[in-house]
Amino acid sequence: MADTIALAYSGGLDTSWCIPHLAETLGAEIITVNVDVGGIDPDELRSLEERSAQLGAKRHVHVDARDTFFEEVIRFLLMGNVLRGQLYPLCVGAERSLQAREVARIANELGVSAVAHGCTAAGNDQVRFEVALRTAAPEIEIIAPVRDLAPSREDEIAFLAKQGFTIADSTGSYSINSGLWGVTIGGRETLDTKESLPEDAWVRTRGAFENPREAERHVISFERGVPVAVDGEAGSAVDTIERVDALASGFGIGRGIHLGETVLGVKGRVAFEAPAATVLITAHRELEKLVLTAQQQTVKDHVSRVYGDLVHAGQFLEPTCRDIESLMSSSQSRVTGDVTLTLRPGSVFVDGVTSPWSLRDASSALYGEAIGEWTPADAAGFSRIVGIPGQLHARAGDRSQQ
Repeated sequence: MADTIALAYSGGLDTSWCIPHLAETLGAEIITVNVDVGGIDPDELRSLEERSAQLGAKRHVHVDARDTFFEEVIRFLLMGNVLRGQLYPLCVGAERSLQAREVARIANELGVSAVAHGCTAAGNDQVRFEVALRTAAPEIEIIAPVRDLAPSREDEIAFLAKQGFTIADSTGSYSINSGLWGVTIGGRETLDTKESLPEDAWVRTRGAFENPREAERHVISFERGVPVAVDGEAGSAVDTIERVDALASGFGIGRGIHLGETVLGVKGRVAFEAPAATVLITAHRELEKLVLTAQQQTVKDHVSRVYGDLVHAGQFLEPTCRDIESLMSSSQSRVTGDVTLTLRPGSVFVDGVTSPWSLRDASSALYGEAIGEWTPADAAGFSRIVGIPGQLHARAGDRSQQ
């Protein structure tokens, strides 16, 4: 057994429990590794490091992976308008493979031969972490005490209390994961399919409907499929996402509960808040409709579905993902322009889109009003030809009944 263990550390109940448990049962020194993919402020980051030390970790390593997360993962989820079950924008599942790879990298740099995680046996994350770890560092030992021992949340809280560490009630009641692309929340209500969460369980959108805000109009600018500005104020993609998230969360936009297939093959349910993802995917999709051909949209929609399924299943390091990313990057060469949006409580409405690559502006025809690319005779002939398959089908049916 390894003398030192690198623990993928989020600061939540499970990974907090892992620190004293691994030190006590294995006699190992623990290095906590927090791979920051957004959704956490500087005060919380300092608190994570302090909590790690209080629980007995030898060292804490913080990896700022926000830009990496965008460049390697989020940009393609956005380019693909990926919504699992036509609802959930892969808020957290998309993070895990990248986090596992980064933890393995830190472990190798520090000469640590074992990595631990706090995933349960019942969830998707154990698969995501371990597939990525075995791909990125096949020689590394993987330790999964929460999965293997299956302690209850009450048992974990009691064990930590003996160590002199108290977990907040909210942390004990709900499993919360926060990142740049959104938040997921799991608790008693998500173990069944009948109920929503209580208002105080929501994180970014809490209270948004108790005092509804007046509608606001904003303009989001894209360059080659990447969000680059809000209301004319330019910033990095990460900065832009964080700004949109702050704007949209106050309206309760992006709140939902996803019910779908888990990696393990059973039905699962998770609450999520994805204000920025919801707004940006909506805006990006409408801009694409203006500049991409119908066939481009059809092919991209198909491979984006495959891409989302692979990322969800922890197969982000699968070479097929690189192939799909190449296609999606190529498709975005003209996805540049502005999208005007109105934000209202619980909804985002697209007022209009403009682009120098507009296919609408390239035509002199006006839908339903005036022809420009064809003659009346062309239109009559086109309608006649398009109707031929239906006519033949009807004719064949008539003959078969004679």
